Amino acid sequence: MDTNTVFAQSISLKDLGIENAKVRYQLSADELHAITLQSGQGVENSTGALAINTGEFTGRSPQDRFIVKDDITKDQVWWGNVNIPFDPLAFEKLYNKVTAFLSNKEEVFVRDSYVCSDANYRLNVRVVTETAWSNLFCYNMFLRPEESELANFTPEWTVVCAPSFMADPAVDGTRQSNFAILDFTKKIALIGGTGYTGEMKKGIFSALNFILPVFKNTLPMHCSANVGEDGDTAIFFGLSGTGKTTLSADPERKLIGDDEHGWTNENTVFNFEGGCYAKVINLTEENEPDIFRAIKKGALLENVVFKAGTNEVDYDDVSITQNTRVSYPITHIDNVQPGLVGHNPKNIFFLTADSFGILPPISRLTPGQAAYHFISGYTAKVAGTEAGVTEPQPNFSACFGAPFMPLHPTRYAEMLSKKMKDAGVKVWLINTGWTGGPYGTGSRMKLKYTRAMITAALKGELDNVAYENHKVFGLAKPQSCPNVPEEILNPRNTWEDKDLYDKKAIELAQKFKANFAKFEEFANAEILAGAPITE
Repeated sequence: MDTNTVFAQSISLKDLGIENAKVRYQLSADELHAITLQSGQGVENSTGALAINTGEFTGRSPQDRFIVKDDITKDQVWWGNVNIPFDPLAFEKLYNKVTAFLSNKEEVFVRDSYVCSDANYRLNVRVVTETAWSNLFCYNMFLRPEESELANFTPEWTVVCAPSFMADPAVDGTRQSNFAILDFTKKIALIGGTGYTGEMKKGIFSALNFILPVFKNTLPMHCSANVGEDGDTAIFFGLSGTGKTTLSADPERKLIGDDEHGWTNENTVFNFEGGCYAKVINLTEENEPDIFRAIKKGALLENVVFKAGTNEVDYDDVSITQNTRVSYPITHIDNVQPGLVGHNPKNIFFLTADSFGILPPISRLTPGQAAYHFISGYTAKVAGTEAGVTEPQPNFSACFGAPFMPLHPTRYAEMLSKKMKDAGVKVWLINTGWTGGPYGTGSRMKLKYTRAMITAALKGELDNVAYENHKVFGLAKPQSCPNVPEEILNPRNTWEDKDLYDKKAIELAQKFKANFAKFEEFANAEILAGAPITE
């Protein structure tokens, strides 16, 4: 849809309890950009993108994410410190306070959009935001209906986002002043006290992670995906910072999407979204040309710093946050799959940034290992990023997206396992992290080598090479790969102290097993056989 389209239509929000504020409905990206500049809430950078600051919160706040515990969710959701229950009556009272707060605003911004690019799974979403730039984020990230669809648009879910509304924990039942709450009965995502735009995106993602498996028999995935010239789809799972967005941007393949997808019974893979939300820390045109060039008029930069005396972004400056971001419509990328739907998945890549330097840069997984590593969802935090962290820290996030998964991880793992077997998919573990030693001693795996390994796997060039199993993790390591030095394919060979590598490999394996202990009773023999050896 054209970013300059202006809609004359207006709507009432009385059904949502918002009565007095002027409704700014379906404003174009250009209008939202201009309003943000006029209000002093943003500035334009040297490439024409809008740059804003999200305030106190520059990332999600997992401890303040709640799900209303009701008849729909009480027996389905895996309750705990990820999915924190919220009382239905408390939600209703808090919702009424937020809508009363918005009713007293001079204006609110409303956008009708949808998620799920496959028409069979489309979910209409109405977004009500306090600020114009929050609305621009939703224009970028959700799918954009045609103007002809708006007259009869009926939202199934509603997002209400009020960053400057502060909850009173003693009265409202929250942990602190900010909150992100899902109500599956009312079909509302309620967000307040935080300007971090990712809360809206991940709120709807969390809703889909419940709706699709429970009601649609479709696997939701925290992954990127692309399609080759022969129509083969590749899926990339990975936590933030592992290269999920970067590695799916391949000039020889068309992008389906960079973060959220569904895998249907019809063996199609579809994007949930209509945009990309990319990290921009240390961004360069050489390393990530698609992302770099997408930062133009219509894009929304978050929490970046300009070079002194200019409006040129200094992507190396992390003085506000390491989680600097940009959102942009997927149309800002040239090489996009029409319809954002792929077929015939052939390869799945699990991405990890292992800062211990233990895991091979590429290895092929058995079905049992695939399920084990999917449930584990491993990457590692780098030393120095948090106070007191002097060594790498393992970070396990089930299904490579635990903060967004309302169901028990084994529910998703069983669905993935069945789909992998039915479709005959090859599964690879890719370590985009450290080689030649851990963080502080070794160096980050070169992006060009990681790209070469993935390309070789996609082209079938690793089908007939020799493999050797890792002595601790049991992973099948190819002994050769086109355009990659052979010595880096076996991580032990890159360490100066081989005995230290062996010791650290056992220590990492023990961390895997300790993390997996909470899932063992739900795992079958095949999955348990995918565990590393610690004796």
